[in-house]
Amino acid sequence: MSERSTKRGFTSRPGNAERWIKAGATSPRRMNDAAGYTARLTIDVKPALRGRIKVAAFQRGVTVANMLRELLAREFPLRPESRHERQ
Repeated sequence: MSERSTKRGFTSRPGNAERWIKAGATSPRRMNDAAGYTARLTIDVKPALRGRIKVAAFQRGVTVANMLRELLAREFPLRPESRHERQ
């Protein structure tokens, strides 16, 4: 029959985690403003928590995405020695 391909698949994990993380932090060549670049972050939460998050965002008059971006920025502030992040 056919042999298995040694090519990395969609679900394979990177060999070097640091290099993989930093690869997502590089700014795109065509954009002068690094703030325009975003990376998707997916987390699993229970439906009840998702509901509370959505209600809180609605009550504050913001989107869930913007509310969580601000929360994460407060929790993980940009450190002066960090060269890989731009806000």
